[in-house]
Amino acid sequence: ITLGVSGDTINVPSGVTIANSGTATGFGGTMTPAFEATLSSNQAVSDNANTKLAANTEIYDTDNAYDNSSNYRFTPQVAGKYFFYGSIYGDPQTASDLVYVYAFFSKNGTGGRQAAIDTRNNNGREWSVPISAVIDMNGSSDYVELFGNVNAADGAGMQFRTHSYFGAYKIIE
Repeated sequence: ITLGVSGDTINVPSGVTIANSGTATGFGGTMTPAFEATLSSNQAVSDNANTKLAANTEIYDTDNAYDNSSNYRFTPQVAGKYFFYGSIYGDPQTASDLVYVYAFFSKNGTGGRQAAIDTRNNNGREWSVPISAVIDMNGSSDYVELFGNVNAADGAGMQFRTHSYFGAYKIIE
């Protein structure tokens, strides 16, 4: 049975239950573009320097919108709100002298949401700093990158470990 024709609006009154035991099409939306990427090996970084996570191993990239080879940024070509998530796993490679690890998103080259673990009076060994944010994207030129900053008391041997990751997906609005 076909109800209506192209362009018709069919109103379903409040209180009516729609049951589906077949395939539903045209309802809701998709949560794409989406991607997740991680490091293929530890990434050496300078002490106390904002450094972009070079997540070069894609777990998935539904629309080829993540650059995993040079800019390490997500540039979706679909406008909307996106849920971004990631983690910077900081390691000074020396015993218990880690002072802080920061993680932050940068949209179009400007810093934004930040997360940190900072123990200046009680240094640690290594930390993973998770971060998430909902960010509006214009669907043509906006891009987001994930940065981190690792600081240790001796200032030597900083790295992002392979446990670091970066991902995003479009939120159904």
